[in-house]
Amino acid sequence: MSEPVRILNLFTIMNRGGAETMVMNYYRNVDRTKVQFDFMVHREEKGAYDDEIEGLGGRIYRMPPVQPGHFKEYKAKVAEFFDEHKEYSVIHSHMSELGYFVFKEAKSRGIKCTVCHAHNAPHFSDETLIEKIKDFVRNYFKHRIRKYTDHMFICGIEAGNWLFGEKNSDKFVMMNNAVDADRFSWNKQRSEEMRTKLNLEGKFVVCHVGRFNSQKNHTFLIDIFKEIKEKNSNSVLLLVGAGELEEKIRQKVASLNLDENVRFMGLRDDVNDILLASDVFLFPSLYEGLPVTLVEAQSSGIKCIISESIPDDCKITENVETVSLEKPAGFWAEQVLKYANGYERKNTLKEISAAKFDIKENAEWLEEFYLNEHKK
Repeated sequence: MSEPVRILNLFTIMNRGGAETMVMNYYRNVDRTKVQFDFMVHREEKGAYDDEIEGLGGRIYRMPPVQPGHFKEYKAKVAEFFDEHKEYSVIHSHMSELGYFVFKEAKSRGIKCTVCHAHNAPHFSDETLIEKIKDFVRNYFKHRIRKYTDHMFICGIEAGNWLFGEKNSDKFVMMNNAVDADRFSWNKQRSEEMRTKLNLEGKFVVCHVGRFNSQKNHTFLIDIFKEIKEKNSNSVLLLVGAGELEEKIRQKVASLNLDENVRFMGLRDDVNDILLASDVFLFPSLYEGLPVTLVEAQSSGIKCIISESIPDDCKITENVETVSLEKPAGFWAEQVLKYANGYERKNTLKEISAAKFDIKENAEWLEEFYLNEHKK
């Protein structure tokens, strides 16, 4: 039996972020006798998905972070990697413009296929020196990487326009942030069981799934929940995720005396059950591409209150309502509290499948794409 084609995926670290979760959804559903995923990551610490990756037959290679001032050392490490690993014909980068050094080295060695994947469109306020530097560096490398990119994959048009430029929109390839829709589908019995398990009976449950970083806007999220709690003392907020700003948010929760109503759930492998146990999904992000967690939420049939800054192509079902970030926390709270007395929650599997966000069909497409590129 022939060996599978091995695809090298580039990531920072394989934690439970949106892009990482999306790729794992695909990885679980491709025919791994034909296509295998390997991962070049840029952190020494172990990622949340590392054990599963190795259990599925994937390999993990650790590289130093891509940092200004250390580009020379990083390029040397990349060259050393390709000296030792000549088995890759397809490289798929999920690091946006930071895949530049790997792509450039790969092309110098005749590697046939490089896929650069746009997952979101960052918005820098340029209010601090650090933000100005980040903005400059990211813009510099996003223009440089295009020369070495064979396929421009996107999760949404806005993300593609930022990374590749609107002039290249005819080259964009939409790769849906697909999920196992059946696993997330509304199940009343399972919902009741999970609410009992989490001691949520009789509570109005608001949830958020996302990394604790500035993009997800947790500070404002807590402000909204404070208003919700003042109007409905029976409310609970579930925060799923981890990240560098978690301690800061914990301190804010404590300062507002919300400790008994806000639960930090950490990194979870049962997000489907968390969504089933919740009443409203609250997502006031500053910007997004097309977040996997929003697809998961819609698959569960939950009402979703999200910011207007999130692209319209995220709206797969009628359960999504948008609110401007210019509106005060109290206004956001009113939109959430509309559902405090319950609503008819429906199975949205047909809608998710019709919108082509179910993983099975998408995994078959990606598998065929990789195999065709390998044969060229």
